[in-house]
Amino acid sequence: SLFRVHPQPTMVIVNNTTTSSSTFLLTAFPGLEVAHIWISIPVCCLYTIALLGNSMILFVIIAEQSLHKPMYYFLSMLSVVDLGLTISTLPTVLGVLWFHSVEISFKACRIQMLFVHGFSLLESSVLEAMAFDRFMAICYPLKYATVLTHMMILVIGLVICLRQVIFLFSMALALKNVSFHGGQELSHPFCYHPDVIKYSYSNPWISSFLGMFLQLYLCGTDLLFILLSYALILRTVRNIVAPKKQQKALSTCVCHLCAVTVFYVPMISLSFTHRLLNSTPKVVCSILANVYLLLPPVLNPVIYSLKTKTIRQAVLRLLQSKGSRGSNVRSLTDSWNRKKRILFP
Repeated sequence: SLFRVHPQPTMVIVNNTTTSSSTFLLTAFPGLEVAHIWISIPVCCLYTIALLGNSMILFVIIAEQSLHKPMYYFLSMLSVVDLGLTISTLPTVLGVLWFHSVEISFKACRIQMLFVHGFSLLESSVLEAMAFDRFMAICYPLKYATVLTHMMILVIGLVICLRQVIFLFSMALALKNVSFHGGQELSHPFCYHPDVIKYSYSNPWISSFLGMFLQLYLCGTDLLFILLSYALILRTVRNIVAPKKQQKALSTCVCHLCAVTVFYVPMISLSFTHRLLNSTPKVVCSILANVYLLLPPVLNPVIYSLKTKTIRQAVLRLLQSKGSRGSNVRSLTDSWNRKKRILFP
């Protein structure tokens, strides 16, 4: 043929506005990246205290037969939840501070969100169960042993776990089909729902306030039940004539009130800061997030060890028994060495 049609070269057009990375970028303390190594020292100390303190509480309650009571069963549940909450954020926080490992995939971010919010809801439920324990002990002391039996505690634990499974299942279904803008910088060294959901392709306000409603509904009902329990406790304590008995009754609630305060105040502050105060500096959000996740696991074992005499005595007995075992081993070793020197001079 006289004319030959040359194929046109195919053009590959890359639209930078549609392509997106499949990761988020984590941040620890924005503007303080140079000091991450120094910041990691107190952060590591707090994580160590949280892990060792809650492990010690859990071990003491399991080992000491005298602590096999409802109050300490609930405390052991709280220690397990605090350990889970600490471990769920430990890898990413130290990864950012030590190795500048700031990238996290969408899948890993979803999994971490499930763990963080799941353990937070668990802690709220356990604090509610502990409030019920204090309510029964002060308002109905004669019925305490018959109501809070081992079977009843097991049922409460199963209800808490079932509630948690339903929450995690619904949250996983809600996040399954949500797509996000990739390569976005988060405000924390871990994935937190109000911080992540604002980068979704769907309307972030709907998802954010839906999450806020779910959090207020679940944790809010727990908090209302706790407040109602303490209102009834105060009414009962006011009817006690002897001031020493009033003081003794209220002193059994001090540890639980401290645990409730260090959990709910940072959680509510962080949630409202993300959803209602968009102009808040990222450093403030980062500090609030670290306080929210580290303060309860660190302070709960310290408070209960210092304020609860039975736990303090149990810890001292375990330490003394370990010391006596060590001294017995050393004495046996010394006697064997003396005999060996006599037999084989």
